[in-house]
Amino acid sequence: PGGLPSGSSGKTLLMLSGGIDSPVAGYQIMRRGCSMDAVHFDAAPYTAPEAREKVEKLAEMLAGYQKGMTLHVVPFGSVQAELRDHAPGRMLVVLYRRMMLRCAAVIADRAGALAVVTGDNIGQVASQTLENMTVIGQATGMTILRPLLTYDKMDVVDLARKIGTYETSILPYEDCCSLFVPPHPETAAELQRVLDIEHEIDIDALVARAVSESECVTFGEPEGR
Repeated sequence: PGGLPSGSSGKTLLMLSGGIDSPVAGYQIMRRGCSMDAVHFDAAPYTAPEAREKVEKLAEMLAGYQKGMTLHVVPFGSVQAELRDHAPGRMLVVLYRRMMLRCAAVIADRAGALAVVTGDNIGQVASQTLENMTVIGQATGMTILRPLLTYDKMDVVDLARKIGTYETSILPYEDCCSLFVPPHPETAAELQRVLDIEHEIDIDALVARAVSESECVTFGEPEGR
């Protein structure tokens, strides 16, 4: 609606959480003609099954704006537990996000997507300061699209209501973004400090395991099927 034909601008992969922002970010990219699959990082058994069900419902809503969609569900709770056990608490949010981006980049490449889409918004949460977004983004060479970067939160809420995702997004089920989060997370991470921590962890093995154990849920007729 009010945009370009679906699929006319290439394929993307949306990092879809259960919150308000990411479905709206996906919708905005779809309006520019990009077709889209999605990836969700599931923290089961640390989170309730309803958290995943909520995300699947959001993916189904977004799929209605194109021919269909594949939702890749990556088991991430064990990855977060591994990082929690081997890294300083203040750094965990940055490390989580870098791991998510690495997994998303692998899935995007396999799906033929040219970019990863996030719901990042400057300064909204600890991982979204300019310093942290810079360090997080350097975990992958894939293009990252952040269509909501400068949006006011109420503008995002209004768009969520417009596209029908708001009521589902506010259902009270926690996702991986709230798992093992320290009370005072780092807001100005330094890349070398992060790299030193990751050097002590088998990052490649964690990514490979998480991606290999991922599941696919399809809605409609996803591209290429």
